[in-house]
Amino acid sequence: MTERTRRQFLQDSVFVAAAAVSANPMFSSIAKAQARSANERLLCAVVGCRGRGGSHISAFSGRKDCAIAYIVDVDEKVGQDCCRSVEKRTGRRPRWVKDMREVFDDKSVDIVSTATPNHWHALCGVWAMQAGKDAYIEKPISHDIPEGAALVAAAKKYKRICQVGTQCRSNPALRNAMKFLADGGIGQVNFARGLCYKRRKSIGALGDYPIPPEVDFNLWSGPAPYTSPKLTRERFHYDWHWQRLYGNGDSGNQGPHQTDIARWGLGINRHPNSVIAYGGRLGYKAERSDPDYVDAGDTANTEIAIYDYGDKCMVFETRGLSVDNSADKQINKMFDSTRGNKIGVIFHGTAGSMVQKSYTHCIAFDLKGSIIKEFKGGGDHFDNFVQAVRSRRAEDLNSDAFQGHLSAALAHLANISYYLGENNKVSTAQAKAMLEKVKSRDDNIETLNRTVQHFRDNGVDLDKYPMSMGPLLTFDPDREVFTNSDAANRILNREYRKPFVCPAPDRV
Repeated sequence: MTERTRRQFLQDSVFVAAAAVSANPMFSSIAKAQARSANERLLCAVVGCRGRGGSHISAFSGRKDCAIAYIVDVDEKVGQDCCRSVEKRTGRRPRWVKDMREVFDDKSVDIVSTATPNHWHALCGVWAMQAGKDAYIEKPISHDIPEGAALVAAAKKYKRICQVGTQCRSNPALRNAMKFLADGGIGQVNFARGLCYKRRKSIGALGDYPIPPEVDFNLWSGPAPYTSPKLTRERFHYDWHWQRLYGNGDSGNQGPHQTDIARWGLGINRHPNSVIAYGGRLGYKAERSDPDYVDAGDTANTEIAIYDYGDKCMVFETRGLSVDNSADKQINKMFDSTRGNKIGVIFHGTAGSMVQKSYTHCIAFDLKGSIIKEFKGGGDHFDNFVQAVRSRRAEDLNSDAFQGHLSAALAHLANISYYLGENNKVSTAQAKAMLEKVKSRDDNIETLNRTVQHFRDNGVDLDKYPMSMGPLLTFDPDREVFTNSDAANRILNREYRKPFVCPAPDRV
């Protein structure tokens, strides 16, 4: 730590006590926990400060029982701006570092909170817990399935508190609505449909673009391989979501919120038995009126995934093109809107249905479509995490590593099916023939027809630019491997770039 930071700590007796604890190697973990409780402040490091990272900074800097000691970002300008913001709000300036490993070496740090790009989530969390820190990790908890399992294993092995940023788990609207479902409010519920109808424009043409000079590209890339000395997308920040080396498309960006809620309402706490996905990255040629246009993204902007659990089923629909004035009559009615994004979950029961309309609002209907009950209210997911850090009871968490792993894995499973079938271009008739054979509690053909209409409404000529159909993949929920595809198993995990290697679950 710099001398400036030390002086700041010494100005506050809270930090003096924390430093004394960390400096004494004979201090037991129990005594340290007691000292934290008495001193009321937990020292935090926020890793990755753009976008969602700003919410992490606001949450921890706004608490009297926490203090941000470090801001970690590979972009110095962004990092220093955040340090100034924290200083203005709290009177104490955190230390900026660009390499998260410096934080792990500081024994006084209690919490590591990360909102890095997806490809860094798991490794940051594993390293933090190996260093004795508790971790708050944004969704998706992982970039691929073994990484999620590694986080679950690390939390258990090192007895760390690991919260996942699926904050709906802490919102009263959702907690009360899920209890209503569990109590039979709309009868027996065996099917849920998650929606991410969220407009995403093209991220620009594929090409070589300069890396921003203020960014340490080695640290930013971390576990991911270098693409080249230059980028393949025009905008460096955020648009990595739509490139599979770093992100997981909206299947893994928005999806873990909705698939998490769908699993919760269905009472499912395991991986599915099978998955099949279809769709494509279509429509941008029509928008640009250029048949040769190649968008820099390589994840689907429209993807339908069907998950079979035996007695229960889940479907997740992602749409990135315009969703205004769509032909989805029943969905439009439940969301009471024909325009704009529709992000939520619809549960179908034997005595009615329920829609999660927003993060803080759910509505239950009877079989005639009349409203029978509404649920509203937001919560504080960060507070739930901090309270669990103090209690040392992982069971106090509303969204632990295991739940985060299951929900992130749904995105990875669907994307694997899609990637394997990316070159399997099918006509609407061929897609229909294939989906008629897929076990589901959904009307697969009706969902296909709505998807085809969505493409047509956005000017997509499916004869020229057909959809891709992935294979039906069967999955062993316990061993976390595919049982009918060696090709799928080969892309379950990524090749890591040393030294940024996320360990296997049995080696954390």
